[in-house]
Amino acid sequence: MFTLEDRINERLRASDYQDWRAKVESVGGCAKPIRLFGCHQLQDTRTGDVLHHIGGDIFVPCGNRRASVCRTCSDRYAADAFHLIRAGLAGGSKNIPETVADKPRAFVTLTAPSFGPVHNRRTSPRGKAMPCACGAFHHPDDPRIGTPLDAEGYDYVGALLWQAHAGPLWQRFCMRLRRELAKAAGIRVRELKEHLRLSYGKVAEYQRRGLVHFHAVIRLDGPDGPADPTPPWATGELLDHTVRLAAAAVTLTIDRPDGTPLELAWGEQVDIRSVDARTAERVEADDGSISEARLAGYVAKYATKGTGKSEAADRPIRSQGDIDLLRCSPHHRQLVQTAWDLGTDPRYEDLNLRRWAHMLGFRGHFLTKSRAYSVTFRLIRGDRKAFRLAENLALAELDPDTVAVVNDWRFTGVGYANDAERELAAGIATRIRDRRNIRHHQENRP
Repeated sequence: MFTLEDRINERLRASDYQDWRAKVESVGGCAKPIRLFGCHQLQDTRTGDVLHHIGGDIFVPCGNRRASVCRTCSDRYAADAFHLIRAGLAGGSKNIPETVADKPRAFVTLTAPSFGPVHNRRTSPRGKAMPCACGAFHHPDDPRIGTPLDAEGYDYVGALLWQAHAGPLWQRFCMRLRRELAKAAGIRVRELKEHLRLSYGKVAEYQRRGLVHFHAVIRLDGPDGPADPTPPWATGELLDHTVRLAAAAVTLTIDRPDGTPLELAWGEQVDIRSVDARTAERVEADDGSISEARLAGYVAKYATKGTGKSEAADRPIRSQGDIDLLRCSPHHRQLVQTAWDLGTDPRYEDLNLRRWAHMLGFRGHFLTKSRAYSVTFRLIRGDRKAFRLAENLALAELDPDTVAVVNDWRFTGVGYANDAERELAAGIATRIRDRRNIRHHQENRP
C-alpha cells in the first residue's frame, strides 16, 4: 500500500510537475484553487491581430477570507482590509483626503452580555493571575476558557438569539448615536445630516465563548463626507460621551420559543479609545490612544479569523449528521445545535438560523462600513487588477489604449486532485509566505 510520502514522490517525478507547480505558485499556494479551462488573449483593436494568446488549464485563487480555510487568500483579504480601514483613518486614497486624520475618531468595542458564568483567565489590576470562579488557574490555551461553569444552567437560546440579532442591534446603536449627537448639539435628529455625517468601519470578532465582539472605527465628518470639515462642536470628547450613552440605551425585545419576552442589549464592557495619528509605531500611547497603523492591522486580523476562536464550523451545516461529526467542544456544538433546532420554529423563519448554524447564528458580514468611510474592496481589487494589466502591457511594449483583453474560461472543478498535491501545495504556500515575510522585515529594518 502506498503511503502519503510515496504519492508525494510520485507526483514530484511526474512529467507535468513543473507546469503544475507553476500554476500553484501563480495563486500563492491557494489551498482550494478554482480550476478553469479556456483561453486568454490580447487583441489589437485597430487591426484585429492577436498579440498574445495562452490557453489550457489554469488555477485562480479561491478568495476565502478565513485563515482556517485558506491561509494564502486570507492574507490577501487581510491586506485589502488593512488598506480599506487605513484609508478611512489616514486618507490619501481616492476621495478620502488626508485631512480625515484631523477629525474626531474613536476605536469602539461593543460586547455581548452574559448568558451564564463561564471559565475565564482573570488578572488583578497589577497583572497578577487570579483563580477562575471554578477555583482553577487557567492556562491561556486551556480549552475550558469560554465554556459554561454550569452547562445545564447556561442560556443557550438567549445567547443564540442575541447573536442572530447582533446586526440589528448595531443598526439601532448607530441610530441612537445620531440621536445623542443631535441632542448634544441642540438640534433635531432630522437636522443632523445638515451638520454632520457619521462614518464607520466595523468588524466582528468571535470570543472564546462563541459570541461576537464588534470593533468599530467611528469618525465624525461634515455633512458632505470625509472632505467636508467637521463642525467645531463635534469633538472627540463628545464622541466618547455619546457612544457610551448610545451603547447603554440600545435594546431590542423579541420572544423566546415559549413566548416570554427577551430583551437584547450590549454587554456592560464598552471600550472606547481615541485614534492618534502621532503614535505611528506604538500600539498605545500613554493616554490609551491607539495608532492608525496598528489599529488597521488589528481590524485586518479580526476580519480573517472567521470562527477560529469559537471552534465552530467553516462550512454550512447540512444535516444533523454534520453536527454529530463536528470536532469541537460540547459548548460550541450546543450553540450549533440550538441554531439548528430553532431554525424549524416559524417565529424565527426570517432569521434563517439553519443556514447560519455554522456561524453560531451570526448573520452579518464580518467587515462592514458606512458608504462614506473609505474605499471599497471592489475598488482596491480593481486597482490591483488594472496595475497588473498595465505592468504586463508595459513589459510587452504594448499600448493599453489599443489593446483589448479577451477571456473565455469555463469552470472545471475546485481544489487539488489528491492528498499528495494538497501537501505539496501547502509546502509551496509556506515557502512563498516565508520569503514575503523575510523581504518585509528587510525592507522595514531600521
